[in-house]
Amino acid sequence: MDNGTQFALSPTGLNVTNGSRSVRCSRDNVLKTVVFPVLYSFLFILCLLLNGLAARIFLKIPTRSHFILYLKNVVVADLLMTFTFPFKILSDSNVASTSLRIFVCRGSSVLFYLTMYISILFFGLISVDRCRKTLRPFAKSGAASMGRHKVLSGFIWSFLLALSLPNVILSSRPPASTHFKCSDLKSESGLRWHEVVNHMCQVIFWGNLALVVVCYGLISRELYSSYARTRAGRARTQPKEKKVRANVFLVMGVFFVCFVPLHFARVPYTMSQTRNMFDCRLRLFLFQLKESTLWLSSLNSLLDPLIYFFLCKSFRMKLYGTLRLPLESFWTREDGAGPHTGLSDL
Repeated sequence: MDNGTQFALSPTGLNVTNGSRSVRCSRDNVLKTVVFPVLYSFLFILCLLLNGLAARIFLKIPTRSHFILYLKNVVVADLLMTFTFPFKILSDSNVASTSLRIFVCRGSSVLFYLTMYISILFFGLISVDRCRKTLRPFAKSGAASMGRHKVLSGFIWSFLLALSLPNVILSSRPPASTHFKCSDLKSESGLRWHEVVNHMCQVIFWGNLALVVVCYGLISRELYSSYARTRAGRARTQPKEKKVRANVFLVMGVFFVCFVPLHFARVPYTMSQTRNMFDCRLRLFLFQLKESTLWLSSLNSLLDPLIYFFLCKSFRMKLYGTLRLPLESFWTREDGAGPHTGLSDL
């Protein structure tokens, strides 16, 4: 999330000063000031409703497994991310004051990325937990193990917060005018730190993506072996098999749709902000590419409640109870992922 400049626009997003060879880049085109604010407005309403409901449901579910613990952390991260959307909407649509746009640069944008990488790390842990339950279905989580994973959860929040705080502290320059972008507020050390953090976040994401692919690859192999051993009952279990296979790839699908495009776009965009090595048209293209992929990553906060619903049986049961729907519904029956699969929560 990067606040755009406010120069007068030409249709191409370039503003050429008459009588001068200087070319100033303007980001204030229709895509930034109209399209994305509208998209984020719809996203904010839906995410607030779904994540608010998810938070209410998880408050009723005891934290008795690593899986539930991780999901609760994701819910908190998604709610915090959702609360950053109104600030981005006001800033991008050019109705925010200068002080609010400064807050977006120093505060809400930093919070957005903080919560995004928290979700990424916890979905990596969820993948490991599902894999462990599949390969070792009878292993139990004792009180000591739960304590260690709560400490791990706290460490993840603290570590990413420590990475993020310098981006707040080192964005202390006052804007030279009302026409500024977030990188204009950063000191030289702030620009360098921003670039370092971006590379660290790339490592975090691609490492977690590799972990997710490996874990769900192992889960798929175990499921295939399990169904091969019970081929005699294949006609009876085939509908459940299809359901389990769909659930297996749900988290991986969200990773690829929401996060992969952003992490291809973010490195060159960050370089365009911290180094004077790109011309105006390329900087504008990279900005628009980053904003498009950033909206896809924001979509994760809308898709996560679907993950809770399909992967967490306790969540489905509490949801149906809260909405007063019949518990005999198809989705509250046995998951089709028996104890040997590890895909139904404990």
